[in-house]
Amino acid sequence: MTSKRIRRKDLLSGCSDIGPQDGIDPRLDRPEDNPAAGDRKQQQLCGQVARTLASLFAGECGDDVLRDLLVESVVPAPSSARLLVTVILAPTAPAVSPDMIAERLDRARGLLRSEVAAAVVRRRAPDLVFRVVQRP
Repeated sequence: MTSKRIRRKDLLSGCSDIGPQDGIDPRLDRPEDNPAAGDRKQQQLCGQVARTLASLFAGECGDDVLRDLLVESVVPAPSSARLLVTVILAPTAPAVSPDMIAERLDRARGLLRSEVAAAVVRRRAPDLVFRVVQRP
């Protein structure tokens, strides 16, 4: 039985000019802007956390200030062990200072993290860091 493996000499003899990318497996040559599999999992986790927090803020939270919050984004900071949650006050909500919102979020951090841990199946629940953005 003959070998089906192509030798490098035979591969390079088929081209007129040999370049720096010749002989490299195209599966290993990926553009830098293409997200890797780990990034997809981080984005999936951030989406799950955003949906969980949005539902908590929508009605399951006992604080009137936190009920008026909307989740703007959830991103890894710097990894999926710690997530940066950006929240904004709803347009229909009465004006509340960002310091008061940050204080209320800090008080409810344990409850929010435990609810996220129950909704997201992971070995360790991610730490949540909140950033309050004022509406324009």
